[in-house]
Amino acid sequence: VQLQASGGGLVQAGDSLRLSCAASRLAFSSYVMGWFRQAPGKEREFVCAISWGGSITYCADSLKDRFTISRDNDKNTVYLQMNSLKSDDTAVYYCAADRSYGNPSSNIGSYDYWGQGTQVTVSS
Repeated sequence: VQLQASGGGLVQAGDSLRLSCAASRLAFSSYVMGWFRQAPGKEREFVCAISWGGSITYCADSLKDRFTISRDNDKNTVYLQMNSLKSDDTAVYYCAADRSYGNPSSNIGSYDYWGQGTQVTVSS
């Protein structure tokens, strides 16, 4: 299984950014997909997750007004649209896959596979 996250970079506060995570060697449309992030010196935290069919999405309360998760099962890709970025959003962003067939989860332990992460840096 391979999850390749991309789209990170250096942006200014207020900008938007879209992250992508391309999956291979798994039945992508059967997996719940999630995004997490980890800032320096902090624990990894939940960002957003999406059901295997895409009909159910779930984002952290503090982010749901600015972040949106989506997926394209034909392209085996999950996206994270981030708007009105703030310096506090600076982190390495990871995508993850959960094979449990359950609802999207914020629990890190629910996820079976992880990508390598992509760095997002927001300058103020």
